[in-house]
Amino acid sequence: MFSLTQTSSRQREIIEIVLSNGWDYMRRVLTGGKPDEPQIPRPEVLRKILVELGPFYVKLGQLLSTRPDLLSPDYIKALTALQANVPAVDWEEIELVIRQQLQQPIESVFTTINPTPVAAGSIAQIHRGTLSNGHEVAIKVQRPGIDKIVAQDTTLIKGIAELVALTEFGQTYDIVKLAEEFTQAVKAELNFTLEASYTDQLRRNLSESRWFDPKELVIPQIYWEVTTEKLLVMEWLEGKPLLEAEIYSSDEKKSVSDCKKEITTLLFRAFFQQIYLNGFFHADPHPGNIFYLQDGRIALIDFGMIGCLDPRTQQILTEMLLAIVDLDAGACTQLTLELSESVQPTNLVRLKVDYERMLRKYYNLNLAQFNFSEVVYQLLQIARNNKIKVPGNLGLYAKCLANLEGVARQFNPEVNVLDEVKPLMTDLFRRQLIGDTPLQTSLRTILDLKSIYLKSPRQIEVLLDRLSSETLQWNLRLSELEPLRRSLDSSANRLSFSVVVGSLIIGAAIISTGAQTPQLSLISNILFAAASLLGLWLIVSILRSRRLK
Repeated sequence: MFSLTQTSSRQREIIEIVLSNGWDYMRRVLTGGKPDEPQIPRPEVLRKILVELGPFYVKLGQLLSTRPDLLSPDYIKALTALQANVPAVDWEEIELVIRQQLQQPIESVFTTINPTPVAAGSIAQIHRGTLSNGHEVAIKVQRPGIDKIVAQDTTLIKGIAELVALTEFGQTYDIVKLAEEFTQAVKAELNFTLEASYTDQLRRNLSESRWFDPKELVIPQIYWEVTTEKLLVMEWLEGKPLLEAEIYSSDEKKSVSDCKKEITTLLFRAFFQQIYLNGFFHADPHPGNIFYLQDGRIALIDFGMIGCLDPRTQQILTEMLLAIVDLDAGACTQLTLELSESVQPTNLVRLKVDYERMLRKYYNLNLAQFNFSEVVYQLLQIARNNKIKVPGNLGLYAKCLANLEGVARQFNPEVNVLDEVKPLMTDLFRRQLIGDTPLQTSLRTILDLKSIYLKSPRQIEVLLDRLSSETLQWNLRLSELEPLRRSLDSSANRLSFSVVVGSLIIGAAIISTGAQTPQLSLISNILFAAASLLGLWLIVSILRSRRLK
């Protein structure tokens, strides 16, 4: 933990920014005050604070935008549009970083590098260059000193998380663990070799597909011989962001509208393959990361934010996809519980009612107006409101769908998301049923049936033996009956104490009326005192339970 007595120049800067924006709760936290229940500022104020705090906090805000299970839709929307207001670094500083990373004369690697950056972000900026072999490349260079800023701010974030963890909010959402996850994610983005490996992995995964032509989708090549932790060199792709490009048709029989429909279908199928088949997906397909190339192909860039799904989660999300299309609140409830990481009991009736209320507004909606990603976000919000903790990677899943659907609707307003999704669902369920290798799946099923066949006679024999010898026991535990049992035990205990108190009073009264000796009078007084103490305790316990009525 930390306070003003342990302050650093960076901490003073943070406090000044927080105070100038009127976030009183964080002022108490940063100055070592009592951390009461968290009071998050309005979405616009929070976004302004993060931008003023600098690149590290901007990146944290962008990561928070992937967690609709933690924040309400207003905050998700505000943080999704979060961009660092950072100027480009001077070429002299960038050149120094490149020379340090190459550990050889820059002239022997690149014949030309444009000193004016193509783009500048919170972590890095990109320059266009030409390798000595003549290949045009994009050079992503890490901002000088950003690693030290991240290390310093990581310590502060963890200290704040420890203070917030003292509150009920912090314990409910395990703020310390969340802070660790977010800071590790930011640190991972500082390692460009990870981004390069993610790029290669996605290219391999999308090089084959039964849903689309892989030749129509481009993932840039990585030049590993000149790529380091702070320098990423990749193939230069000539084109424009999809929403800024002028779409044309090389085939006279196809209209521009047809081309847009084909591109929309390609994007949906490519991303659904990443999510539901590969379990490894580009988690940030915003308009600036999808390019329309000069030759008419589509390219994906910037693979710093990647989502991963295990096979079990993929299967549940596939079933959830069908439940959403069918507007089945019961199935959504059951599948949410299967995804849940919560250990505390859940009110199933309330959860199902919340889902039914949410899905009801989509019953009579035109399919073309159905917003699939909006439903996914609302499902996660309802889970959050019901204190159900879901895996953090579902936030990336929801963000990916939201960005993809948003780009598709801006690019092709006539898109019908369900028409794009339904043809893929049949194949997804076929894959779940028989797998990619039907023969292997059939043989495994036969082996499982054989195992059941061999074990069944013995298990039936044991069951019949226990039934005939009256040693069969049933172990049942009904969670809803536990509160009733505790209530009955409490009532029985109070009734017993009431009987004891009454008996003591009657006994003391009988002894006192016939007391002829000091000893009997003393016993009578003791009995009266014991009855008074027990009676007083009984009254206090009833009042404390607040169930006098």
